[in-house]
Amino acid sequence: MLLELRIENLLLIERAELRPGPGLTALTGETGAGKTVLAHALDLLLGGKPRSGIVRPGAREAYVEGVFEVPAGLFEDSELLELRERIGADEGSPDEIVLARRVSAEGRSRAFVEGRSATAADLQALGGRLVAFFGQHEHRRLTLASAQLDLLDGFGGGDQLALRSELAVAHARVRELERELYELRERAGTRDRDLDLLGFEIEEIEALGPSEEEKEELLGERGRLRRMDGLLAAAGGGAEAIAPASAEGGVRHLLAEAERLAGAVAGVDPALDELAGRLATLRIEAEDLGGELRRYADGLEGEPGRLQEVEERLEQYDRLERKHGGSVAAVLEHAERCREERERLEQAEVATERAEAELADLLEERDELARRLSAARGEAAPLLAARVREELSALAMADAAFEVRLEQREAVGPSGAERVEFELSPNPGVPAAPIREAASGGELSRVMLALMTVAGAGESRALVFDEVDAGVGGQTARAVGERLRALGESRQVLCITHLPQIAALASGHFRIEKSAGGETALTTVEELAGDGVVEELMRMLGAESSDGAARKHAKQLLATA
Repeated sequence: MLLELRIENLLLIERAELRPGPGLTALTGETGAGKTVLAHALDLLLGGKPRSGIVRPGAREAYVEGVFEVPAGLFEDSELLELRERIGADEGSPDEIVLARRVSAEGRSRAFVEGRSATAADLQALGGRLVAFFGQHEHRRLTLASAQLDLLDGFGGGDQLALRSELAVAHARVRELERELYELRERAGTRDRDLDLLGFEIEEIEALGPSEEEKEELLGERGRLRRMDGLLAAAGGGAEAIAPASAEGGVRHLLAEAERLAGAVAGVDPALDELAGRLATLRIEAEDLGGELRRYADGLEGEPGRLQEVEERLEQYDRLERKHGGSVAAVLEHAERCREERERLEQAEVATERAEAELADLLEERDELARRLSAARGEAAPLLAARVREELSALAMADAAFEVRLEQREAVGPSGAERVEFELSPNPGVPAAPIREAASGGELSRVMLALMTVAGAGESRALVFDEVDAGVGGQTARAVGERLRALGESRQVLCITHLPQIAALASGHFRIEKSAGGETALTTVEELAGDGVVEELMRMLGAESSDGAARKHAKQLLATA
């Protein structure tokens, strides 16, 4: 149910707060006072599109906020899973939830759920599960076949609704498997070609056998082979300078001579002895270095044609990398994907046969569910029609004929094998026709109320009616009020009304009043109780507060409620 509704700067309302309770709550006021502004505020919370000029003149933005009691299992709905994660409802189902909407003077709109940014679609998905709104024209949604089917199944009860839910799940599985089978059959036409292409790409990659380590080694080897002459000159020249091939000369010979001279005076001066030791170490290191340089130069003599081999293999690496992602890792991943796809194509025929068998079983299961649902609807339809006729009789349409006609669809859909059409004949002798063609606005309102009374028993949402009593009066108005109050026995009902017969039956009452004292008219909302309710009923009766007879009549309306 709606616990609180806050409105700021919406049309004529500068600021208003409502805290309706359970049962039937009446919202009344003079024509033009702004009663429908409240309906528009609720429509915004349900994701409706804001109309132009909705922001109160002089204000920067309009703001609407609704606090709702959360029904059990609300966030278990699969369509709300993503929203549930976003607002943190996974941490524990909240007892209350806050929906809000801001509309700027420029027309920009922002939505919020639990203080977090949301979309109008989020409000539609969530708000539609919390509130059912029937505006002056919203009740015409009952002329839609889908809404009529929902009412028929709701009247049929929990078993019928569960059957419809099972059918919807089975139908979704059928459609998914049909798409999968279509793709399998489409691929079968190009299977041989695809297998050849995959085989070629796998063979091409496997022939190279690429690896990151080998590529790095090849790049290093290519660099050495391309600079072979320079490497030979550097290594050979260094070896020759240190330890020439001839016995004499070079750094090694000079160091050996220096070491001999130092050795001739060994023991004379400790300082020179230390330096002589270092000289010996340097001579040994020079001999080792000269030998290593010569061995390195001898090892540079590569195989004839080796550079060309390295270049060709690196070209293979480059070609495959250009084709398959730009790196050795991407090439290897592509090869693995090709192997998986080849295996799947090789098994495609088996998969097709398996899918065909599974689809046949699913179709049989779905069609059986559709047959059972059709049978249940066939039993519920005449019962619903009879109950609606009883209600219409109490709503001053005793001569009206109402029928629920089922029409077979060409194919089974997620909602079943038939569509439903509500038909109405308002007057005797007039052939029944679909309610969208046969009913006037007032008649359609009463048909809607009759349907909600008999088929909305399982409705868990709060119900909001915007002048559903339009075009009725007298005893009919009283009958409409009785139905609204009956609906309020098991749920919250808010009714915007101009009839005292209905307002007198409400357990809660709010008055919407417009004042034009300043430059801009101002609408206020006041909760009434006691004498305030009597005064408002007198106004609705068209009497002055000093009219004793009207006051007595108003009190009688309340006493007989």
